[in-house]
Amino acid sequence: MITTAIFPGRYVQGAGAIEHSLADEILRLGSNALILQDPIVNQKMGDQINNALVGKLHYHVEIFNSECSDEEISRVSQLAENCGAEIIVGIGGGKTLDTAKATGAALKRPIVIVPTLASTDAPCSSLVVIYTPEGQFKRYLMIPRNPDVVLVDTAVIAQAPVRFLLSGIGDALATWFEAEDCRIKLAGNMTGRQGPMTAFSLARLCFDTLLKYGVQAKNACEQQKVTPALEHVIEANTLLSGLGFESGGLAAAHAIHNGLTVLPQTHRYWHGEKVTFGTLAMLMLTDRDPELIATVYHFCLELGLPTTLEDIGLQDVSDEILFKAAEAACLPGETMHNEPYEVTPTNVLAAMRAADAQGRRLKALRQS
Repeated sequence: MITTAIFPGRYVQGAGAIEHSLADEILRLGSNALILQDPIVNQKMGDQINNALVGKLHYHVEIFNSECSDEEISRVSQLAENCGAEIIVGIGGGKTLDTAKATGAALKRPIVIVPTLASTDAPCSSLVVIYTPEGQFKRYLMIPRNPDVVLVDTAVIAQAPVRFLLSGIGDALATWFEAEDCRIKLAGNMTGRQGPMTAFSLARLCFDTLLKYGVQAKNACEQQKVTPALEHVIEANTLLSGLGFESGGLAAAHAIHNGLTVLPQTHRYWHGEKVTFGTLAMLMLTDRDPELIATVYHFCLELGLPTTLEDIGLQDVSDEILFKAAEAACLPGETMHNEPYEVTPTNVLAAMRAADAQGRRLKALRQS
């Protein structure tokens, strides 16, 4: 049996990491960088980034053009060639980072990723989502290697609205459950091979960290202050979940998320919010221990994460409509098939209804 794990080359985290570490990390890889910033980052943090880099290396700042499209990747790649960039740096949200990853891969240049949110586990991964210039999903791209550096300034993360952090927690909440089912099934991770014990242990650490520190981290983020609890949860959202999903594997929770995206009512809800409900449905689908299910529901309710269909825009949804999501979750090639037994759309519909019923019951009890 061949097992495979994939990791970023280096992970740097802490308050003030941009000021204290970004230039040093870039200089380890070269002395001339193209820095792709999303417009909000450029507006709010442009001076801070310049102050951290000026006089230390050559760099060109380019503003991201809103979509991670083939056209934008080509545009940024040409700019990088024109300015002789040895390193590609992405600073901002997910689409900016994906464009930087794809550009670095296309040019065979080192990649430095600086997420300004802790809303997903994508920064550490080799996965890129490509859209059309109009914002429609086009395809997935797996670049040949993970970023050389992922640098997370927790003081920046703490300034973002707390909903971003909670979305990241919701995404990370699925990590252990999905990796565990892949382990049991001997299913492939994102490399197509089985994950090693390291990946499954990190996935479990991700889950334990969220439960232990999640509420404290939310409180700190609401005050826009960095505390040890917030540091722990940012690491869980970004590094532990990233390693866990990519090297451990995905299963039902993300498949249910993908199924839910076929329903327009869910489009205004974020990835991690839909994954949260997908995780609760997965717990029902896979017959997890009732005490574990109760623990996860309590955690979600404490944080304000979705626990019902209404929480993701599907109040009063019919079985006929919801079945479309269940069918999409079970399409060929979906990660649903990493579950240790056969799953049908009928099973998934029942699990979503059961998860919703439990969420509604617990909410009613809390309000009484």
